[in-house]
Amino acid sequence: MYMLMMVLDDSTRLNEVLQAWVDSGVKGVTIVESTGVNRVLPRPAAGPMFAGFSQIFGSGRVGHNTLFAVIEELETAETAVAATEAILGDLTKPRTGIIFAVPVAKTWGMPEPYAAE
Repeated sequence: MYMLMMVLDDSTRLNEVLQAWVDSGVKGVTIVESTGVNRVLPRPAAGPMFAGFSQIFGSGRVGHNTLFAVIEELETAETAVAATEAILGDLTKPRTGIIFAVPVAKTWGMPEPYAAE
């Protein structure tokens, strides 16, 4: 078993990515709103001439979404990554996201074998 995790930079793409994961066989995805250090630490303020709408009106979205799910096979992760990159493009590019999978030693509270209801 593995924990598949993604930090999605553009939260407007969340539904597309979730559907791609479900279509790839990922079940039971949990979504958490999150943010990164580069969006929290102070930065020099842009002058009014260069300020974007989010700075002017204070309504910009600065967060991410972190997705995670327990999966049985690493191949499911590979399929989900390919489907995600089909939506977002190459994940090595800035402002896309990061996906990783880590081994899970044991789970509690999850049906064996894990199956969608």
